[in-house]
Amino acid sequence: MRAFLILEDGTVFSGTSIGSAKEVISEIVFNTSMTGYLEVLTDPSYAGQAVVMTYPLIGNYGICHEDMESARPWPDGYIVRELSRRPSNFRSEDSIQHFLESYDIPGIAGIDTRALTKILREKGTMNGMITTDEDYKLEEILPKIKAYSPAGVVRKVTCQEKYILPGEGYKVALMDFGAKQNIARSLNERGCQVTVYPAYTAAEEILADDPDGIMLSNGPGDPKECTEIIAELKKLYETDIPIFAICLGHQLMALATGGDTYKMKYGHRGGNHPVKDLETGRVYISSQNHGYVVDTDSMDENTAVPAFVNVNDQTNEGLAYTGKNIFTVQFHPEACPGPRDSAYLFDRFLKMMEVAR
Repeated sequence: MRAFLILEDGTVFSGTSIGSAKEVISEIVFNTSMTGYLEVLTDPSYAGQAVVMTYPLIGNYGICHEDMESARPWPDGYIVRELSRRPSNFRSEDSIQHFLESYDIPGIAGIDTRALTKILREKGTMNGMITTDEDYKLEEILPKIKAYSPAGVVRKVTCQEKYILPGEGYKVALMDFGAKQNIARSLNERGCQVTVYPAYTAAEEILADDPDGIMLSNGPGDPKECTEIIAELKKLYETDIPIFAICLGHQLMALATGGDTYKMKYGHRGGNHPVKDLETGRVYISSQNHGYVVDTDSMDENTAVPAFVNVNDQTNEGLAYTGKNIFTVQFHPEACPGPRDSAYLFDRFLKMMEVAR
C-alpha cells in the first residue's frame, strides 16, 4: 500500500505503508542512532512525535521485549528508509512490522530519510502527516498540519499511581514524567528502594514518605507547559534532600529556580552526542533525546552554574546547583550508547545521599 509523508512546508515524500494504515499528524523529528530502535520506539519522550531513523536499515535484529524502555511504544509514527521484513537474531521475538501493527502506529518506508533529515536540519523541526489517502488535497490538509501542537503529553505518559521497586539501600523517590525503565533499574542495581510517583504528585506527599533522595526523570514535550509540576519542584528545591535530574527533569528544575528554556532548531536525538564535563575536562559520548534546552544566560550563578556542555553546539548539558545537593543533566546516563562511562553519575547521587544522611 502506498503512503505519503506531507510536511507543513508542502514537501511530499512517497513510500510504502508500514504498521497501521491510519492517518496521523505529528511533529517530525529525526534520530541518528545506528541501533537501539526498540529503545527509541518505547521511550516515552517521543510521545507526540513521529520519528525518522537516519540509519538506512531498521529492524534487522527484530524485537526483543526485554529491551523495551516502557510497557508500550509512544511515537505517533515511524519513518524509515528500509524495513527489514525478516529479522535475524537469536533473541528476536517479533518483527517491527507486527509490533507497529499491534500498537496501531502508522509508518512509512522507502523514502529518502537522509534527504528528509537535511530538510529538518535546514528548516528546523516541523509538523507532518502520514497518510495512505492518494486523493489528498494539499490546500485542505496543510492548515491542519501547521495547527498541530503536542500538548498534554506528560500526563499521557506518566504512571497512574505510585508503586515501589524493593531494595535494601537508600530510599529514592522517582518522579515519573515519562521515565525510561533503565533509570529505576540503574538505581535498583545499586541497592536503592525506588518509589515511582505520578508526575503531578504533590511535594508534600513525597516528603511525607521521607526519601533519602529524589530523582526527576526524562519526559516529552515543552517544559514550560508543566506549570503544576514546576510549582511542586520549587518546594522540593527548598529542602536539603539530594536531587538528581535527567532530561525533562533537568529543564523543569531550571524553570523552578528562575531559569528559562527555549526550543532548539532540530534538537539532539541519537546515541553519539559528545558532552564535556566542565570540572574535569573529560568528554563522554552520550545518548540524547530532547528538543528543548536550558538557557544558561538566564540562570543566576548564585543558584546554578553549568556543569556539562555539548561539544558540537555548546548548548547546556547539565547544571550544578550552588549550595544545594542538586545536580542535573540533559543527556541520558542510564542509556548505553556503547560506552557506559557516564553511569558514574548514579554513583555520585548515591554518594550525595550517603553524605546527607
